Amino acid sequence: MKNTIILLGLVLFTSCKEASKEMDMEQVGEVPVQEIAPVETTENKPLSPHASAMAMIGDAHIHMDYSSPGVRNRMVFGGLLPNDAVWQAGAHNATWMETNKDLTIAGKELKAGKYGFFVIPNDKQWTIIFNSNWDQHGKDEYDEKEDVLRFKVTPMISEDIQEHLEYTIEKTSDTSGNISMSWEKVTVEFPFEVK
Repeated sequence: MKNTIILLGLVLFTSCKEASKEMDMEQVGEVPVQEIAPVETTENKPLSPHASAMAMIGDAHIHMDYSSPGVRNRMVFGGLLPNDAVWQAGAHNATWMETNKDLTIAGKELKAGKYGFFVIPNDKQWTIIFNSNWDQHGKDEYDEKEDVLRFKVTPMISEDIQEHLEYTIEKTSDTSGNISMSWEKVTVEFPFEVK
């Protein structure tokens, strides 16, 4: 009799344990996947992402490197960026241009090398500047005495808005090209020749 009770107790205990396991599995199976999946985090995209423009014109490799700010519903030229003040032609660090060959721009020679690229915006004319100090934050260290080339261009105004600052380098022949910068409603461009 005693053995029967012990055996019956073991059978009941094993049955209860199996039933409990089944319940646990059913409960887990009923949990929606979204509740047990890891939560995804999204990183904020930079407001002024790093960008570059490059082209091969004959044997010349031309490279522009810049950070590309957005308009973000602001008045940029004549507002955020005042007229007649030096601007580093991008966000964060100064925009720079590198060429492995001598170039002729606006009738003047720009030796092969790496240059800070600055502009002075104005409603009627922009001043384009190549400066020997290419590695600087913004225009904090800009010094006009370090300019190696300066010339003026007429801005083109559009009704369409270019949301992010964009540089392009276009090949126009085997020995010439065109560099342009567009942002907000303004585009400035200038041709160059490879020497």
